[in-house]
Amino acid sequence: MKVIKFGGSSVASANTIKQVRAIVESKSDTPVIVVVSALGGITDQLLSTAHLAADGNVAYEKEILSLINRHESVVNDLFDDTKNRMQLSMQMKKLLDELINIFKGVYLIKDLSSKTLDTIVSYGERLSSLIVSASIPKAKWVDSRDIIKTEFKHGKHVPNSELTTELIQQAFKYTPKVTVMGGFISSDITSGDTTNLGRGGSDYTAALVATALHASCLEIWTDVDGFMTADPKVIDKAYTIEELTYDEATELSNFGAKVIYPPTIYPVCHTNIPILVKNTFNPSGAGTVISSTTKGASKQVIKGISSIDNTSLITVQGLGMVGVIGVNYRIFKALAKNGISVFLVSQASSENSTSIGVRGEDTQSACNALNTEFAKEIEQGVISPMRAQEGLATVAVVGKNMKGNAGIAGRLFQTIGRNGINIIACAQGASEMNISIVVDGHLLRKALNVIHDSFFLSEYKELNLFICGIGTVGSSLIDQIKSQRKRLMNEQHLKLNVVGIASSSRLLTNREGLNLENYREVLYDAGISSSPSILRDEIIKMNIYNSVFVDCTASESIADLYQDLLGHNVSIVAANKIAASSAYNNYAALKRVALDKGVKFLFETNVGAGLPIINTINDLINSGDKILKIEAVLSGTLNYIFNEISKDVPFSKTIQNAQKEGFSEPDPRIDLSGTDVIRKLVILTREAGYRIEQSDVETHLFMPNEFFDGTLDEFWNRVPSLDEVFEKRRAVLEKENKKWRFVAKFENGQASVGLKEVDVSHPFYNLEGSNNIILLTTDRYKAYPMQIQGYGAGAGVTAAGVFADIMSIANI
Repeated sequence: MKVIKFGGSSVASANTIKQVRAIVESKSDTPVIVVVSALGGITDQLLSTAHLAADGNVAYEKEILSLINRHESVVNDLFDDTKNRMQLSMQMKKLLDELINIFKGVYLIKDLSSKTLDTIVSYGERLSSLIVSASIPKAKWVDSRDIIKTEFKHGKHVPNSELTTELIQQAFKYTPKVTVMGGFISSDITSGDTTNLGRGGSDYTAALVATALHASCLEIWTDVDGFMTADPKVIDKAYTIEELTYDEATELSNFGAKVIYPPTIYPVCHTNIPILVKNTFNPSGAGTVISSTTKGASKQVIKGISSIDNTSLITVQGLGMVGVIGVNYRIFKALAKNGISVFLVSQASSENSTSIGVRGEDTQSACNALNTEFAKEIEQGVISPMRAQEGLATVAVVGKNMKGNAGIAGRLFQTIGRNGINIIACAQGASEMNISIVVDGHLLRKALNVIHDSFFLSEYKELNLFICGIGTVGSSLIDQIKSQRKRLMNEQHLKLNVVGIASSSRLLTNREGLNLENYREVLYDAGISSSPSILRDEIIKMNIYNSVFVDCTASESIADLYQDLLGHNVSIVAANKIAASSAYNNYAALKRVALDKGVKFLFETNVGAGLPIINTINDLINSGDKILKIEAVLSGTLNYIFNEISKDVPFSKTIQNAQKEGFSEPDPRIDLSGTDVIRKLVILTREAGYRIEQSDVETHLFMPNEFFDGTLDEFWNRVPSLDEVFEKRRAVLEKENKKWRFVAKFENGQASVGLKEVDVSHPFYNLEGSNNIILLTTDRYKAYPMQIQGYGAGAGVTAAGVFADIMSIANI
């Protein structure tokens, strides 16, 4: 035997009832008891109509007419057979006439007792069960009030288990193939008055029947595919959980997963009857099986995440609580007396405060109840008046595999903190199956996404990128992301979402990710006008989890945004050298903010493009080594120029070629002046652990100062006048078998940059094209310095280095 419950959405219309009939008929191998809710939305309509009538509002009559028309419409659409339709209509008319008279009485005396209201809402299930029963051939109809008996305890109607079980067993002693009954409704054990089991009570009805009859399975058919790893309205990556234990399902249900009414699980748990949750509108879906043990070999630490928004946290606090026995008893007694449910408790070990989580609508009532209970202590000043924090949200992380698994709470808190989410309160039971945290309500979406992503409930870990600058480096990076995205998803389960792209004047954002195929056109057609401040504000406003700002510009105003972004838990990957080479205090502040916020500030490509120079220095320092000397050729542009210069290619032409090949800055004077190399040397020296400013670097220029004044056009006009000078000296070097190299050096606290002549024995002599080379002399690498060499310029390798920094953040 199976007990099958269908929710209101499953019986909302003639078409859905036909689907119900098909599902029931597919169970022909065993007797089936069908429990149904009222037609979708009818219970709420009955409640609102009752209150209209009680207020003396004649508009209740219009609502009654709407209720009647709704049910008659379903019947007319459902039945082709006139005889059956007329017979059912007569049964329904009797019930509807009763309902009309009750409403009329409420309207006339303007009074609505709880007894009358219970009777009114019962008509929803009484009508729907009649309709569903008539739609299934040879189905028997049972009035639930005859077999579900309640008694009034603790302010509500609760089933009398012994009598209810006995009556169910008697009613189904000879079970027909299909029986249909309404859920939710019941009757008082003494008076026989109509009662109900509360909202969601249809699930509970089905569980009571299944338990009493030792059914093989309890099936709950609803409008979702089962329990989800999180709310799919918030997390589009959420998916159906195939298996849950009773305890896991209870925890998820109690904390907001509106799949099963929580008390439903208790009866079947004790008789070990499995629950199958299925989607009426997707019957082929696997659904969720709930049982005492899960058969699958899931290695996931957590099974799912539930949440309750509109949470309030009320704190009972005062030194008068310390060491006093019975304070918590009084707290919960006062709340229970006022019908207020507490779903979270967090207590300080000092015993001077207890925080309780309640739903937002209960906030004022809870504060009033507690202020009354502790009025004497408040008057004496030993306990403070109740303080409520409103507008919060509670998140519950649930999974039996958390038990005995060290570090789960730490990982949860670290993940939450790294994304700028403050945990206001937390609670974890000794069962270790549920870790609950309270956060600001506006951060709920972000918190759910972060946790879902961090604990591998998502198919992919996601990194959300804001790319600023779509010049040669930025566009190359976007192309690389586009080409690598599928491989990363397949091989590393990593999804790189470009959620923002900005040029110097336009900004385009999309929380779900931008299409990279035609981003330029869309940016200029659909993007908004932008500026550095607008860019910063938009990123902060999006408040998106696992976010990374990627700076592919050379803009000082963009570099000025870093501190604000890091302060809002946005990691930064910078190809832009300005921030890391700015005033030392600013550089140190950026590092400190990143460390404090648990995010990353990475700028590997500031020196050597894609070469692993900064990471290598960091590894040496972190392993206890000390950098004694740095010698390097760090300008791919200058190295290209001095490798290209020849009898046939004059100095001015090599500068033009360097710009054409994309090696130089847009203004090549930045390279020729040594400014770019100074910045790079400052960055390396700082990363090596030394305090240094750009002004501390001794500079030896190879061009007269006047060439760096004036406009760029003036520079291009004047630079050919240097060709003859350079050619004369180059010819001498060629005879001496020497080459020019623009060398950066740091040793004994002294830093310098300048043009050097190196002979064939020097490691820098054979440096080709735009390559860079760096020699690191350390305590460990003293006799033979560590050498790093390779491409040091070019959009492709720089973009690849930026990509590598992004990947290092993804792999945290």
